[in-house]
Amino acid sequence: MSRPMSLIALGLFWAPSLAAQRPGTLSQDVLRYVSVREPVVALVGVRMIDGTGAPPADGITVLIRDGRIAAVGPAASVDVPAEARVLDLVGHTVIPGLVGMHNHTYYAFGGRSTQMWYTGPRLYLAGGVTTVRTAGAQHPYAEMNMKRGIESGVLPGPRVHASGPYLNGMVGPGGAQTPLLSEEDARRVVAYWAEEGATWLKASGSITRAVLGAAIDEAHRHGIGFTGHLCSVTFREAAALGIDNLEHGLITNSDYIVDKQPDVCPPDNMRAQVDVDLEGEAVKATYRDLIANDVAVTSTLSVYELFVAERAPLDPRVLDALSPEARQALEASREELLSGAGLSVPTLLFDKMMKWERNFAEAGGTLVAGVDPWGNGSLPGYGDQRNYELLVEAGFAPEEAIRIMTLNGATLLGEDDLYGSVEQGKLADLTVLRGDPAATPSDIRNVVIVFKDGMGYDPARLIEDVRGQVGLR
Repeated sequence: MSRPMSLIALGLFWAPSLAAQRPGTLSQDVLRYVSVREPVVALVGVRMIDGTGAPPADGITVLIRDGRIAAVGPAASVDVPAEARVLDLVGHTVIPGLVGMHNHTYYAFGGRSTQMWYTGPRLYLAGGVTTVRTAGAQHPYAEMNMKRGIESGVLPGPRVHASGPYLNGMVGPGGAQTPLLSEEDARRVVAYWAEEGATWLKASGSITRAVLGAAIDEAHRHGIGFTGHLCSVTFREAAALGIDNLEHGLITNSDYIVDKQPDVCPPDNMRAQVDVDLEGEAVKATYRDLIANDVAVTSTLSVYELFVAERAPLDPRVLDALSPEARQALEASREELLSGAGLSVPTLLFDKMMKWERNFAEAGGTLVAGVDPWGNGSLPGYGDQRNYELLVEAGFAPEEAIRIMTLNGATLLGEDDLYGSVEQGKLADLTVLRGDPAATPSDIRNVVIVFKDGMGYDPARLIEDVRGQVGLR
């Protein structure tokens, strides 16, 4: 996006360390998950979906040297040196490492929140996710420390863009979010978290326009991005204030609420959208304003699907990862959903959410994606993979869905020159899948190697070590 990227060019954008991590920089605990560590590696005979939106290509060789993509192309065009470790990957597909843009490091269940400092990074990496932006932290310093552990090589995991705490308007007693009740509050808090190392900040649903505008302006002064899960402020209002990104799409957009009062979150938000005419002028006006102001939208379909009683898939891998207490809470929440109690999303609204996103992209809007892990069974990595399946179901071509989940995210982070697509010179962040997700979307789950900075991680080892741990650490 233009605002953060212009500050990157000036060297003012605080960013994660992007030097390729090699074996000598990784602890023995991390190296035990690495199955491919040679400095020169050739992936031979793969099908490639490169993240740029280009159609899949067959018979491709990808050459990795010292953590970077040294060459990529048809086998005849890539010179594989004698010292390379050659991996014959016929029958496999290579995509860029996924870039998750709403990828929390906490798991909320049973009325409490647990920081996934151990399980989250391992699950993200095992799922093919090599970069995350957290889009709100419940425990921001725990998240910062986890991020530093990954960067220093003592924890396995994706590179992390930390977003600091949630920023809101009035917060009730016991609330964990940060209240911003004035423009002065906004500027002070934003400046503090920028100093602490947050690369993004996120606003929540009761913030006012004046305070949000001040927070966005202060964030941009410090070279960091700003997103929001909004309600009191509509998408069009936020776009006019200069926000960079908006979360969740149709279901959170209060632009369409009849008699919406300024700076007030309507009580029927996230329900009234079921009646929105997707071909109507109000929706078209939203698209125009977001596109004109260069505002991206984050798709989080996989978490909302779990609130649709008629769908609500239960991934056995999720149950295997949960602690007994977290699993019990999940089972209880599913019973509530299936009985008609608790929060639910009508099938018609979910279908409209998918179509709203497809229409937004077709109109020229930028769509990115993230998992939004939650106690209803949405877990790091697994939910990211499900997002791909749902984007294809929504009507995106496989190569379009991969671009949304890779290069679009890298571009929004201002780091598309470093990763996000399978191109020569970029960091070797790659996911190797058994099968062909272009023909069979569920093959996105068949991760066999995840390269981050050219180091090939074994997803099976990572997953084995989180068995029964989510909800504990």
